[in-house]
Amino acid sequence: MDIGKYVYDLAVEAKAGARALAKAPSSRKNLALVKMAEALKDRASELVSENKKDIEYAAKKGLSKALIDRLTLNEKRIDEMSQGLVEVAQLPDPVGEITKMWQRPNGMSVGRMRVPIGVIGIIYESRPNVTADATSLCLKAGNAVILRGGSEAINSNKAIVSILRDVARGQGLHPGAVTFIGIPDREAIMEMLKLEGIVDLIIPRGGEGLIRTVTENSRIPVLKHYKGVCHVFVDRDADPAMAEEICFNAKVQRPGTCNAMETMLVDEPISKSFLPKMLKRYEGAGVAVRGCPKAVAIYANAAEVKEEDYYREYLDLVLNVRIVADMDEAIEHIAKYSSAHTDSIVTMNYERAMRFLKEVDSSAVLVNASTRLNDGYQFGLGAEIGISTDKIHARGPMGLEELTCTKFIVFGSGQLRE
Repeated sequence: MDIGKYVYDLAVEAKAGARALAKAPSSRKNLALVKMAEALKDRASELVSENKKDIEYAAKKGLSKALIDRLTLNEKRIDEMSQGLVEVAQLPDPVGEITKMWQRPNGMSVGRMRVPIGVIGIIYESRPNVTADATSLCLKAGNAVILRGGSEAINSNKAIVSILRDVARGQGLHPGAVTFIGIPDREAIMEMLKLEGIVDLIIPRGGEGLIRTVTENSRIPVLKHYKGVCHVFVDRDADPAMAEEICFNAKVQRPGTCNAMETMLVDEPISKSFLPKMLKRYEGAGVAVRGCPKAVAIYANAAEVKEEDYYREYLDLVLNVRIVADMDEAIEHIAKYSSAHTDSIVTMNYERAMRFLKEVDSSAVLVNASTRLNDGYQFGLGAEIGISTDKIHARGPMGLEELTCTKFIVFGSGQLRE
């Protein structure tokens, strides 16, 4: 197979799909999304069957339990995928929205209108739900999508895409609206990254290695986050019960996600009262705790944390614990080690909470809430395309608006430039 030609032909089809989809009315896009949601549920047994092939392959490859969990499809997750499509259908369509309008001294009116970006390439690993999430958001925002999932989820992704494309055709949408690179060869990614002028944006979702490879080789703009090194700071004015629940949820609820906490920072004045119970609860949940010398002195079962551990995204039941002298030290720690993804403070002190919000420079900063809540669905965006830690174009969870750009529009009455 000529992989370059294969990818090029897919991209050309997607480009035609993008032009057609940009003109599609909201009603047609919404109906297609609802029908896609119904089809996923109706064919759930087919999806689970194909997914089992991927799980067996992943187990043979020795992938971690956390990665296999991200790969797994079951009835609950298929229902969640389906519901995500319905919720995107119910969201306002951003395409064509005039966001601002002003009048110039010569009488002409100048404004900005939201328009689709065009063709978006999504390169992702493990989680097959990304296939449906990415399709729904791109379609609703008027973009064609080229999907390239990882080899470990090839059967699951093919099955999902087959269902989505069947529905798209049935609803009169251009077949290029949803395209899928159905071969696992790494060369296919490299070929897509060359297609500037056809593909408008690349969004990689996966491990740091994948994202760096994409960024270093792409001729196309890339929206990215390298990793999620997230923190919770338990302030001296925290409610202890609330802090315990937030910290436990942030680490244990689903540790294989980018918004799971990797380091818990504890204010020194409350460390001796807070840590023993908290760390014992972690131990009971199977969390391997790595502590600073002060934390190890309080809880002997903790292993000693190393400097490089603070930079790690574990994606597993492993947690760093550091006792800090005060908020200054907590913020300094986050500034040094955080990946600017998600950081949270637990405190009942309003002034300290507001200081944390202003001084911590991450895509989402939370007060008295788990880092696990930094998510497009939880923020009311519907499904998300990913969480960007970039500062240009989009930052944080990327929903519909983040999958559009704006163009200037002008209403005149015969104005000329003098």
